[in-house]
Amino acid sequence: MTRLFGTDGVRGLANGLLDAQLALKLSQAAAVVLGHRQVPDGTRPRAVVARDPRASGEFLGAAVEAGLASAGVDVYDAGVLPTPAAAYLVADLGADFGVMISASHNPAPDNGIKFFARGGQKLPDEVEDQIEALLADEPHRPTGAGVGRIQRFSDAEDRYIVHLLTTLPHRLDGLTVVLDCANGAASGCSPQVFKDAGAEVVVIGADPDGLNINDGVGSTHLEKLQAAVVEHGADLGVAHDGDADRCLAVDHEGTVVDGDQIMAILGLALKDAGKLRDDVLVATVMSNLGLKIALRDAGITIRETAVGDRYVLEEMRAGGYSLGGEQSGHVIFSDFATTGDGVLTGLQIAAQVARTGKTLKELAAVMTRLPQVLINVKGVDKARVSADPGVAAAVADAEAELGETGRVLLRPSGTEPVVRVMVEAADEETAQAVAGRLAEVVQNQLALA
Repeated sequence: MTRLFGTDGVRGLANGLLDAQLALKLSQAAAVVLGHRQVPDGTRPRAVVARDPRASGEFLGAAVEAGLASAGVDVYDAGVLPTPAAAYLVADLGADFGVMISASHNPAPDNGIKFFARGGQKLPDEVEDQIEALLADEPHRPTGAGVGRIQRFSDAEDRYIVHLLTTLPHRLDGLTVVLDCANGAASGCSPQVFKDAGAEVVVIGADPDGLNINDGVGSTHLEKLQAAVVEHGADLGVAHDGDADRCLAVDHEGTVVDGDQIMAILGLALKDAGKLRDDVLVATVMSNLGLKIALRDAGITIRETAVGDRYVLEEMRAGGYSLGGEQSGHVIFSDFATTGDGVLTGLQIAAQVARTGKTLKELAAVMTRLPQVLINVKGVDKARVSADPGVAAAVADAEAELGETGRVLLRPSGTEPVVRVMVEAADEETAQAVAGRLAEVVQNQLALA
């Protein structure tokens, strides 16, 4: 049987896989696993619920809140807020758990449900499995005074904004910042917090209608932000995705600054301030080799994890590290957040521009991105990729050819029937050639019968 929970909660087509009945049952099961099993008998657990502005979030949110309250949980409805805001508010309120209804950067017809444990922490696989296992059982159904109550969390956004402002190492007075909110969950709070921090703000992609989330805007569609930064003569641009747990940036010339470059800038800033714990940055195996080279030269060690912000978080918690993230723009500051926070990241980048007096282009120049070529090889047996001697020999030859100026990564996709062949090299031509040769070997050696 296929596992219901994916790498980031339960996600799928709203009213397809993810319908109101499933949302109700998931919340009733979570009420037991994350609520009643964690609190004294006779105590009603408390949960924070938030969502992004997708139209389907309205009925799914109603189903989630109904399920929680029917299972004896008091619900604090935070309305439309970013995913990291929901996580923060679970901790700030001292709630027992939280629920976020969002499909992040996916298109509007999709939606998702993710849970946070006490303290705003993401759930480990085994806890998700406990929730999933309870779906087949009769739900917990108290009566009378045992049923939960639902109330509006009226100051949720204000609490989150105040929290973000307390993280700033430097105000943003004098900066002009273009914000692209992806017509998503940060459309209200991100412009407000940047203004409160002192920036002159130009806003695009902040008119959600329930159907236009991530539609040609946001961190997966940077063209409009690039044009707006140049048009307005802004110092920088910041792009969120639909639930604002990631951030990509654009410098004053309209050039994209990706998650690796953002981590390089912030890692060096934290090290200079004596706040980069153990001089370690946590990143995934997909981060550009240029990041490792730049930080190694500055005395910073990179600890690599599998792809996915949950694995970055696990490594950060295990080692007590203060900064980690992904090339896609999930950047995690463990001193301030329990998950990636795109608004927080954007503020920190802008603060470094303001503090140093340098342009974002100058700050990003601390790292040189090596050309990176990714080929998805279809129709092959992904399970054999790490054991096939022919593939291993081809990888060894490629690594010897590239030396210290390049890198090879072969990995089976966790979500698609493909093997991903990634090659970095000192120049684009070499990267393309080596990746092409390796993809051909993978196709020939691992072809399905």
